[in-house]
Amino acid sequence: MGALRKPFLLLAMLALVLAVGLEVGAGLLLGGGDAGAELAGSAADLGVEVGDVREVSEPSGRGTGYLALVDTAALWTTGLFCLGLVLPDRLHGRIQGVATLIFSIVLILVALLALVLAFIELMIMVSLFLAPPFGTLAYLALWGFFPVGDAAVLLALVLLLKLAWAGLLILAQPKFLQNKGLVLLILTSLLCTVLLEFLHHLVPVILVSIVDSVGAVVFAIIAIVWALVLLIGAIPAIVKAVRATAALRAEPDPHG
Repeated sequence: MGALRKPFLLLAMLALVLAVGLEVGAGLLLGGGDAGAELAGSAADLGVEVGDVREVSEPSGRGTGYLALVDTAALWTTGLFCLGLVLPDRLHGRIQGVATLIFSIVLILVALLALVLAFIELMIMVSLFLAPPFGTLAYLALWGFFPVGDAAVLLALVLLLKLAWAGLLILAQPKFLQNKGLVLLILTSLLCTVLLEFLHHLVPVILVSIVDSVGAVVFAIIAIVWALVLLIGAIPAIVKAVRATAALRAEPDPHG
C-alpha cells in the first residue's frame, strides 16, 4: 500500500479514542440538571397540581452512549492498523483473524443486551406518555426535560473528533479510500452522529428522550450488523493463518 505515515495514523487513533471516550462518558456529562420548575409548569398546563417538585432532574439519555457501540467497531479496525506498526506482518496476520472473531462475538452480545434494554425503556416511555394525566406526569418527571443544548455541544465535539479521525486516516495512507469497508464504516459513524443530533431537534423537548431512545435502538442494531460483517470477514483470515501454519509445519527440517 505504499508508505504509511505513522504519526498521522497514531493521531487518528487518538482522535477516535477521545470520541469514544466522550460517548461512553455521556451518562456522566449530560443530565442531572434541575427540571423541577419545568415539570411544575407542564403540570399546570395539564391542569394537575403536583406541589413542590425539587427532585426532578434532566435525564442523560441513551443515544450518545449507544453511539459508542458503532464506533467500537471503527476503533477496533483502526487499532488493527496501528497494531501492524509494531508486529511483524506474519504474526499480525495470524492474530487479527482470531482477535477480530472474538471481538465481534463480544460486540454482538453486548449490543444485543443494550438493544433489549433500550427497547424496553422506550416502550415504558411511550406507555407512560400516552396515559394522561398521571402517566404523562410520571414520564415528564423521569424523561421529560432532555438537556438538548448540552447534548448538542457534546455531539458537535464528537463529530469534530470523528472528522479528524477520518482526515488523519487519509493523510496516513490515501489508499485507505480504496478500502470500501473502511469507507462505509467511516460514513456510518459520521451519519449516526448527525442523525442523533437531528433527532434531538426534530420534536419538542418533552419528546426528545423518546426519539433519543429510538436512536439508541437503531445504533444497537447497526452495531450488530457491523459486528457480523467483522465476524464474517475474520473467517477467511483465520483459514489463511491456519493454512500458513500447517504449510510451515509441513516443511522439512533442513537440520533433520
